[in-house]
Amino acid sequence: MPDTAHATAVPEWILAFMDAIDTLDFDEGFAPLTEDTDMHFGTAHIHGVEAIKAFFVKIDAPLRISHEVLEYWTTDNGVQLLRGEAVMAKKSHPEHVVRAPFTHIFELERQEPPRVRTLRVTAGPLRTDSVM
Repeated sequence: MPDTAHATAVPEWILAFMDAIDTLDFDEGFAPLTEDTDMHFGTAHIHGVEAIKAFFVKIDAPLRISHEVLEYWTTDNGVQLLRGEAVMAKKSHPEHVVRAPFTHIFELERQEPPRVRTLRVTAGPLRTDSVM
């Protein structure tokens, strides 16, 4: 029987994760990630929570960014999906704001509190030259 995703309220840990990416303050927001977590961001494959933190610092530090979760779904087998939008601008050019859609797919371990086994991120379409 195929698993079906169900729309649901966004859990607090997801909101904390998005806030951690925006602020680059990873303490509470990155608690669900472990040294075994794999993240696929576009063509990049990053392994482990410390490498994932470093990746976000590299791509987000020059930006003022805010992530908004627009829709969230969960399945019975530990897959959680979210669709959102990032509003961003270079810190050096805050008047030039760009909006980019994104999707995150979280594969969770079957335990509480949540532990992320794999995170897949797609972003865009985006004129990357406008923010990079």
